[in-house]
Amino acid sequence: MERFDLSHYSFKQLMELDACTRCGECVKWCPTYAEKGEEPLQPAEKIRRMKSFIVGQYGLRARLFGRKFPSHETLEEYCGGVYDCTLCGRCHVVCPVKIETRLLWIAMREQLVELGHNPKVFDALHETVTTKYNISGDNNEDRLIWAANLEQVPEGVKGKEKAEIVYFVGCTPSFYPQTYGIPQAVAEVMTRADLDFSTLGGQEWCCGYPLIIGGMGDAVKGLVEHNVAAVRRKGAKKLVAGCPSCYHTWLHEYPRIIGEPLGFEVQHLTLLLEQLIRGGDIKLGEFDRPVTYHDPCDLGRNGGIYDAPRNVISSIPGISFTEMEETRNYALCCGGGGDVAMCDQALVDAVAKRRLQQAVATEAQVLVSACQQCKRTLMGAARQEKVRMQVLDIVELIARVMEG
Repeated sequence: MERFDLSHYSFKQLMELDACTRCGECVKWCPTYAEKGEEPLQPAEKIRRMKSFIVGQYGLRARLFGRKFPSHETLEEYCGGVYDCTLCGRCHVVCPVKIETRLLWIAMREQLVELGHNPKVFDALHETVTTKYNISGDNNEDRLIWAANLEQVPEGVKGKEKAEIVYFVGCTPSFYPQTYGIPQAVAEVMTRADLDFSTLGGQEWCCGYPLIIGGMGDAVKGLVEHNVAAVRRKGAKKLVAGCPSCYHTWLHEYPRIIGEPLGFEVQHLTLLLEQLIRGGDIKLGEFDRPVTYHDPCDLGRNGGIYDAPRNVISSIPGISFTEMEETRNYALCCGGGGDVAMCDQALVDAVAKRRLQQAVATEAQVLVSACQQCKRTLMGAARQEKVRMQVLDIVELIARVMEG
């Protein structure tokens, strides 16, 4: 008989399942439930169902009369609620007992993977990432294709044998044309700031984040060990990631997975930009179009970085910057997180549309973010809704206003 293995949950998480008061506060803030309206999506409902599964396996009644495993239909419905979640973390922010919901949802996904009840598209993702070393399935040696149309390819982009800084590009900017402008801008900023940097080129493999949040974290150790070794061979003192998900994975997951310190600093690009501007390493000119800023979930709620991107934007002379209605730890997700696009693109589009409407309400002409996935998702929403608003990553904005 099938049974639930509770080893996927820490003692703290099992306590959190009991700590939920079912007050419903999280329901009001869940972006995917707001659009889809299906009960299994509610954070409190996911917890209630998981508790019922545990009781059916380990409760007093189960001990007296035998274990009761949920039906295939029940698990499929539960799976839909667990995977149609962007892992944005707003439910944690508003939870009165501060349940670490994001980690709890990932543990639920791990358990569904073990039971074979995960969406089958994730099996294809697993195969692609572990054999092609990227999320798109392209030839990984083509990771520098974004540099092909640069007027002059900097030495650091081509790849140096040794460098003080490794720029970890990430899968999306490497293979998706909508975001090629991000690494192109990073290369320009780093070169003009006279930084000793290098990319890893084809030796850069997916950081493993898509598999970790998909409940397949057991499959990433080889990716992690390869990437760490590649950076160490460069003799780098710092790794800079423009992708908030890559940044979080390198900073928090990698040391845990390899069981030792990395031996170099991990920094998000917005922190580097702030440092370069404050140190006078790059000079900025004016930008005459009003802007607003979207907080990426993995950079803000999951990474704790709110001030740096705002400081960077505000450092542009004469900038007109207006905040959206929901910002910082209460910011609405763009819809592109949590691997949801693999299961329900229409749901992603609906969440993105709502966030775009908040940006439009500021009367900004440019929507700035600091995440390649946010850029892709919000650009798509602007096209679908025929909204005349430009979407830029923050480094693209800075590259445009740099003087000299």
